[in-house]
Amino acid sequence: TTEIYTLSLHDALPIYRKEIVIMVKNTFENATIYEAPGHHDVTLRRFHGKEETGAEKFWVGMSHFEPHGGAGWGYADNGCEKCYYILEGQMTTKDRNGHEWKLNAGDTFSMGPYEERYFENETDYPAKVLVIITYPGV
Repeated sequence: TTEIYTLSLHDALPIYRKEIVIMVKNTFENATIYEAPGHHDVTLRRFHGKEETGAEKFWVGMSHFEPHGGAGWGYADNGCEKCYYILEGQMTTKDRNGHEWKLNAGDTFSMGPYEERYFENETDYPAKVLVIITYPGV
């Protein structure tokens, strides 16, 4: 379950009566499973975001790619920053400038707004990737 701990500003400043979230815990079982355009043979989970925990500037998820699963080319129309951290397995990423990287557990890559990428598990083994993406306008 999601646990939310709050601190009342009223306790510190009697003029204000607004609560702010200071810590949120979520679980694997409670994560939101979602679909994304262009993705295939992957389970996508969001742990922290607006709907899950009230995060307003970014969201955090985990993608579990089956062998040969991936996301193909995408995000040329997306103004958000993205960061990917390979937890397990190997993923291949390419940019439109012809660069290609084989990313292994412990490797990371990031993308600026409107950058397009190819992202695939080209192996016969599953891969897990931590995903952090900002919300538009942040």
